[in-house]
Amino acid sequence: MELQLIVRTDLISISYDAANAWLYADWRGEHNQETSQAGCMLMLQALRQQPCAKILNDNSGITRTTVQPTLWGAWWLEEMMRAGLEHVAWVMPREFEARRLTESMLLQIKKPVVGTFDDVATAYVWLQRQSQRVPNHPMM
Repeated sequence: MELQLIVRTDLISISYDAANAWLYADWRGEHNQETSQAGCMLMLQALRQQPCAKILNDNSGITRTTVQPTLWGAWWLEEMMRAGLEHVAWVMPREFEARRLTESMLLQIKKPVVGTFDDVATAYVWLQRQSQRVPNHPMM
């Protein structure tokens, strides 16, 4: 993956993968609700800066998280969709106590389409296979 860096902090870096026309979010370190929400807001800003329909959201570098699903997360996904997001490949952290609850909540969400994975390679292949909505163009 050749990536164009958009933003980098100690806990997340977000890049654009031009070959695949998607964002790649690489999370690292320990996260709580506050740091997770801050990273999510950076993802929203990056999506608005570099519009695309897909995100590879890699949480495999998270060493510890106490994040729980919230209404804020549902609001954030809605905002991401409004910014053009259609598909998210979410690589889960190795240690994630709320994984089952999160995955059951994600099943309730119709848009954007979210797939959860244990590794980046599988998420990458899945995301490549997801078709993007093609806007209607008037015939000339």
